[in-house]
Amino acid sequence: MCEIYAGQDPERYRPINRSVRIGGHSTSIQLEAAFWLLIDQIAGEQGFTTAQFLSKLYDEALEINGSVSNFSSLLRTSCLIYSARREPVTPIAVAAE
Repeated sequence: MCEIYAGQDPERYRPINRSVRIGGHSTSIQLEAAFWLLIDQIAGEQGFTTAQFLSKLYDEALEINGSVSNFSSLLRTSCLIYSARREPVTPIAVAAE
């Protein structure tokens, strides 16, 4: 089973830094390449550039929660939510011990 995860292309988990403006301030965000691909896809589907999407997401999270303590983690978990809603998880049969 770990072969599925361990055997993935190392490019997928290569860290990538992007500089963006959020709330009028320049900042750098480091995420793995696979997350950036999903964020670019989400932004495009919403009709935004990636920078516009990141800024809007930050502003909305700030409005809802009062603060955004770890924006990179918010982005990663947003990707998980996006993926889960697009591809239903198929239950895996567990063999009896």
